[in-house]
Amino acid sequence: MSPAPTSGRSVPHVDIKNYDLVIIGTGSANSILDERFDQWSVAMVERDAFGGTCLNRGCVPSKMFVYPADVIMELRRLGALGVDADLRGVRWREMRDRIFGRIDPIAESGADYRRSQPNVDVHHGDARFVGHKRLEVTLADGSVTTLTGDRFVIAAGARPTVPDTPGYDTVGIHTSDTIMRIDEVPRRLAVIGGGFVAVEQAHIFDAFGSEVTMIVRGSGLLTAEDEEVSARFTAMAANRFDLRPGTTVVAATRDTDGVTLITSQADGSTSGVVVDQVLVATGRTPNGAELDVGMTGVALDADGLVITDDRLATEVEGIWALGDVRSVFQLKHVANHETTVVQHNLLYPDSPIHVDERFVPHAVFGHPQIASVGQTEQELRGAGCDYLVGRRDHGDTAYGWAMEDSNGFVKVLVDPLTRELLGAHILGHQAAILLQQLVQGMRSGLTIDVMARHQMYPHPTLAEVVENALLDA
Repeated sequence: MSPAPTSGRSVPHVDIKNYDLVIIGTGSANSILDERFDQWSVAMVERDAFGGTCLNRGCVPSKMFVYPADVIMELRRLGALGVDADLRGVRWREMRDRIFGRIDPIAESGADYRRSQPNVDVHHGDARFVGHKRLEVTLADGSVTTLTGDRFVIAAGARPTVPDTPGYDTVGIHTSDTIMRIDEVPRRLAVIGGGFVAVEQAHIFDAFGSEVTMIVRGSGLLTAEDEEVSARFTAMAANRFDLRPGTTVVAATRDTDGVTLITSQADGSTSGVVVDQVLVATGRTPNGAELDVGMTGVALDADGLVITDDRLATEVEGIWALGDVRSVFQLKHVANHETTVVQHNLLYPDSPIHVDERFVPHAVFGHPQIASVGQTEQELRGAGCDYLVGRRDHGDTAYGWAMEDSNGFVKVLVDPLTRELLGAHILGHQAAILLQQLVQGMRSGLTIDVMARHQMYPHPTLAEVVENALLDA
């Protein structure tokens, strides 16, 4: 370790400086540092705002928009419950400014706190490896500083993937990085893509008044979900949006009427759609290649993810990776779990712990919500596995009656020999909350019989649909 602490200033220019630890990215990896690192010299490198994707342009702001969108959707269906109500309007700018007026100071205060620590240097700029454990950072003023370190944590996240479609570079498209900070709700919005970002943003802007056209290359929405969930959600979305599956954007132009997207259909025909704004949500690309990690000997897989073992160590001694730059899941809660693993292994390298990604849940905050853990039915069928299916509709429970819910359901997939869950998939109201008891059951190795019969489910609550799906299996 370095014998003397370093200044906590923002560094304008340093020729070469060596650190005990260099952390690239300040999302989940910002939580690595606690009082146990007070005697370490640490460099933190960030090219954007502290807090990473989740805080600044991902999970947190999107859910702060999703919540009022959910309320609006409930308002729209109150007539079925015998309630007459009208939506008088949405104050978008007020909502946007409230959301980012809360988020932006948190990001800045995070940076200020790290700058205030006497053993931490904050380097704000673009970084790339130029040699073994040698990182070049181009700062905002154009100067370059070179960092070396005994240890590195690569946690540089991922970025939106934008196809090389003619016209995208001139018409002013948006990605998830920018769409939530626009000045007005567009009258006509095209959403390109059928994954969770596309679904959540389509939900938000439709609820707030946009005419949403969803252009999807595949056969439906959320096709990585269980096939029954994807099919049900796609059918519901087709009744809400102008949904165009099997369609690819081949060109984009802008004129006084807006943006014209030329699309190609699966049958070879072409057509056009005119919108005011375009959101491209066609996936995310890990940032390992942008960092030139190969220059320090770190390998990437075919998808561009940094390769690590289950200690989250790369093949280069003293270099770890975590988060979206190495995880196929690209989920905040996975990155948080990985942070605890890397933190321990930095401090106690002789007694390492290992990442556990056997039971990774996820949720999609469209309307209705989707939540899932474990394998899908099509995955089990493709692998030739035997399994049992338990299924129950929300509308089969008393609380589902109260909601007049004819769409939600819970589906569980069970090993017929061990009676343990292989997967669980929920579509419907508060799916993300309902899933957690099943995640806990899987993690604890409980059989479905124990989960269903060895506890009481309060009646009448929506939790009973989980109980009944387990009993059905």
